Amino acid sequence: MTIRPILIHPDPRLKKRCDPVTEVTDELRAAADDMLETMYDAPGIGLAGPQVGLMSRILVMDCVKDPEASPRPMVLLNPEVTWSSAATNVYEEGCLSIPEQYAEVTRPAEVKVRWMDLEGAAREEHFTGLWATCVQHEIDHLNGKLFIDYLTPLKRQLITRRMTKLKRERARL
Repeated sequence: MTIRPILIHPDPRLKKRCDPVTEVTDELRAAADDMLETMYDAPGIGLAGPQVGLMSRILVMDCVKDPEASPRPMVLLNPEVTWSSAATNVYEEGCLSIPEQYAEVTRPAEVKVRWMDLEGAAREEHFTGLWATCVQHEIDHLNGKLFIDYLTPLKRQLITRRMTKLKRERARL
């Protein structure tokens, strides 16, 4: 397994809609393992393909925060929300592609998501709480949308300027 570099906003790949996964290959399974390793190392609770330059509809997540509990790594291929609740939740979201920037985002409190697993089988699950927020955030990535796109233009510009400066500083190292 390899820890992959995470793209930092602004990067045009983070704004592109990803292609559907048409076939589960050993290469894709290896990429999923790398993505989980990268996510845990960051550390984060979710990571989408485009964040590591993989322009396919793949995401990984694990929202188990309790160090005493067993991790629950998930790999979702071609995920789609099939139902969302009218009730909403507000979470302070962050993103591995927008380090150290956080903002409150309102999303449906519960969602049903259908996806394909690494064996090619269809799966569906009802997510609530942090899991619901995370899966929606990661699916947004697959559609070229970032959490800052939910903010006012002024806040979005401010964060984008900070990220541009961060990328310049990192490039000098």
